[in-house]
Amino acid sequence: MRRMSLLGWNLWPPTLPFYSHPYAIQSTLLKVADVMLWRRGNLTMGILLVTLAAWVVFEKSGYTLLSLVSNVLLLLIGILFLWAKSAAILNRPAPPLPELYLSEETVNEMGAFIRAQVNDILSASKDIALGKDARLFFKVAGYLLLISLVGGLTDFLTLGYTSLVVVLTVPALYERYEDYIDSYTILGYRKMQQLYVKFDSKFVNRFRKWILEKQKLS
Repeated sequence: MRRMSLLGWNLWPPTLPFYSHPYAIQSTLLKVADVMLWRRGNLTMGILLVTLAAWVVFEKSGYTLLSLVSNVLLLLIGILFLWAKSAAILNRPAPPLPELYLSEETVNEMGAFIRAQVNDILSASKDIALGKDARLFFKVAGYLLLISLVGGLTDFLTLGYTSLVVVLTVPALYERYEDYIDSYTILGYRKMQQLYVKFDSKFVNRFRKWILEKQKLS
């Protein structure tokens, strides 16, 4: 598989703590990557069309997510129940259901991964709350402000559909035009670094000095 890189950072394979352990998780990640990079074009197109249909249903029919999911599940279990009962009466085979089972190993690995990520977030939140990392504070504040602005311009469903379209198109476009994107991204990154250095010297360092002076006085 082609190695995706941007600004010297390797984006594939993903650096997950359990990536090298179970084959099942590796296989799942490879399948997800194939979908994102349009190596399974029919499946990717199907996901986009189904998601578009769901977005239209939610936007035009007035359905809510809870009511739609409840109705679909009700219809599904109703069909399966009647199918199984009629099959038993008519001596026909039962519905061909896959084995619905979640192994303890998979649950433990996912739990360990989620716990590590949550602990990292809690540790960063503590550093921000105690004023230990001013740069991280401004980064998080900027991201939250951006999310707030985007959330004010659109609703959750439209944002979710747009995010899915971005996830299923941007990686594929990047893989195809990697060289051009990297060259322009590096130029933009260098300019952003220059702006950040100016901002850091003018505002962040002053804010940090002000905090240190307050701590000394207290």
